Amino acid sequence: MARNGKSVKDEQEPKNGQPKNGANGYTAEDITVLKGLEAVRRRPAMYIGDISARGLHHLVYEVVDNSIDEALAGYCDEISVVLNPDGSVSVTDDGRGIPTDIHPQEKRSALEIVMTVLHAGGKFDKNTYKVSGGLHGVGVSVVNALSEWLEVEVTRDGKVFFQKYRKGDPVAPVKVAGKAPKDATGTKITFLPDGTIFKNRIFKFETLAERLRELAFLNPAVTLTIQDVRTKSKQEETFHFKGGLIEFVKYIDATRPSVVKKVVYAKGEDKDENGRAVEVEVAFQYNDQYNENIFTYVNNINTLEGGTHLVGFRTALTRTLNNFASKNNLVKEGGIQLTGDDFREGLTAVISVKVPEPQFEGQTKTKLGNSEVKSIVESVVGPQLADWLEQNSPDGKRIIDKCLRAAEAREAARKARDIARRKNAFDSGGLPGKLADCSIEDPEHCELYIVEGDSAGGSAKQGRDRRFQAILPLKGKILNVEKARLHKMLENEEIRAIFTAIGAGVGEDFNPAKVRYGKIILMCDADVDGSHIRTLLLTLFFRYMRQMIDLGHLYIAQPPLYKLKKGKQETYAYDDGERDEVLKRLKSEKKAKSAKEEETEATPVEVEEGAVVREGGIVISRFKGLGEMNPEQLWSTTMNPETRTVLQVSIENAADADRTFSILMGDEVEPRRDFIEKNAKYVRNLDV
Repeated sequence: MARNGKSVKDEQEPKNGQPKNGANGYTAEDITVLKGLEAVRRRPAMYIGDISARGLHHLVYEVVDNSIDEALAGYCDEISVVLNPDGSVSVTDDGRGIPTDIHPQEKRSALEIVMTVLHAGGKFDKNTYKVSGGLHGVGVSVVNALSEWLEVEVTRDGKVFFQKYRKGDPVAPVKVAGKAPKDATGTKITFLPDGTIFKNRIFKFETLAERLRELAFLNPAVTLTIQDVRTKSKQEETFHFKGGLIEFVKYIDATRPSVVKKVVYAKGEDKDENGRAVEVEVAFQYNDQYNENIFTYVNNINTLEGGTHLVGFRTALTRTLNNFASKNNLVKEGGIQLTGDDFREGLTAVISVKVPEPQFEGQTKTKLGNSEVKSIVESVVGPQLADWLEQNSPDGKRIIDKCLRAAEAREAARKARDIARRKNAFDSGGLPGKLADCSIEDPEHCELYIVEGDSAGGSAKQGRDRRFQAILPLKGKILNVEKARLHKMLENEEIRAIFTAIGAGVGEDFNPAKVRYGKIILMCDADVDGSHIRTLLLTLFFRYMRQMIDLGHLYIAQPPLYKLKKGKQETYAYDDGERDEVLKRLKSEKKAKSAKEEETEATPVEVEEGAVVREGGIVISRFKGLGEMNPEQLWSTTMNPETRTVLQVSIENAADADRTFSILMGDEVEPRRDFIEKNAKYVRNLDV
């Protein structure tokens, strides 16, 4: 058994060859005890997932979740997030305010306990919060531990209380900083993430705004505001949706023509096995597209892997629509029979449940496991959907007609699959002829590069490390799967090659355990056509192999745009800004420079695709495509794990991601134009 390149035996043997006292030199002195928040600082990824941009933004979510808990309890109406000029973030709410009196057992302020002790807070007392968010309950104390400094202001009892912390430790005891209006209450937390933990401390306005928008849909009684005052061009957005989930569904489906204009809505509650109320709220609508888009939440947590609440909804939907179709003789006897898949084609739904004691499971701990929730969701959704169908019979018949067309397409897709299997298209023993596979068979150590163009594919095959890197070149642009049913998609040779190479199936049949590569890397040209092909591929993975993204298997290669050459020295640049920085550095390295030249800044240059420009003795080449690079260049810049840069594709907000793909790849032109104009400045940032 190996670990980090060393065998377990090697790790246990002392360097000097002499064992220490005790079994294999393992004694009490080897036991490390981490006190307070030290464990959080030592292993931050255990508490916030990672220390990348995702983990950075998660700090804000943890603080906002505390405010949302106050809203769920009925004590908070407004929450604001402010991105400050010094890089810190302030989160303010008008809730009850964190208690500041002395804790009877701990003999210190409750505020200090909440801010410095793991698993301390009101959410562990069901008299305080019947339900609460925050997936692991680590809360604001973890934010405090991972901050260079944190300040908290609590308004209650006619006073403003204040305390400051550095890296999780209080600077001084809680003090009264001033008076407040008698009825004013709330909490304000301002923190600056620790630069020794987070390499990138720049918060992205759009990322935070997406999460606040989502929370506003899920909590219609709350108004959430975000402000960015870091620059003169201030940004501000306010989110408040009285319609709640109904508006959420309309927002997601805004660019898709609907089969039925009305959004079906159901709400109710029932008791769990311990007599505690479980609240259920569901909204859904049918559009004329071919994908199922269901978003599930538990206590405002996005349960990406679904769970018992999703199973309960699907069961109620299938049973109720089947009963309606049968009662109204909408399905011909002896004809094609409707299945659950047929009832979910073109369905956009949001399911939100409030569970007092949620139990999470699954690979990412975002799958609800409470068994009783299934029947509770069924008991709420089934009868209310049946009533809706009775009251809106023409709309119900349009839904069934949509489902019947889906059933016909499903049958066509089944025949296409059978034909494909007979041709060995999905058989692991019949891999695509164009695939240059790797020799290692362990998926964890294998990579598949999906490469744009036969020319670039040829260079990649020659430049790769054959042990662990496989190459699949694509010819031209694949089919836009946003506009095609499954059977049409399976007729596309390039798409079939992708499914076959990965080896895990497609759509509902996708099995991540059968994936043949631990990393799937999309490598496209750094031009408009390359961006289009990349988006087509991302759409394919998002719609039919979504788990590859959720499990962190999908990446985007970052080929350079420029090569700068001075003598025998070659340097690569990945965008215009980096090109100008490299140009400046190369100029400054000249041995014979006048004092004037030393003060001269590198003047930005314009280099067209495929062009070569000489600037002060430096040759600047702009690559037209990957195919222009020889195998050695492609390896050193884009494929060598030691030197390459790859972007991991992630989904912070599934609902917004779904809406974005619909905008980019759907039929509506105006929303796409607006999106491109608004986001053109992020052209090099391809995180989904």
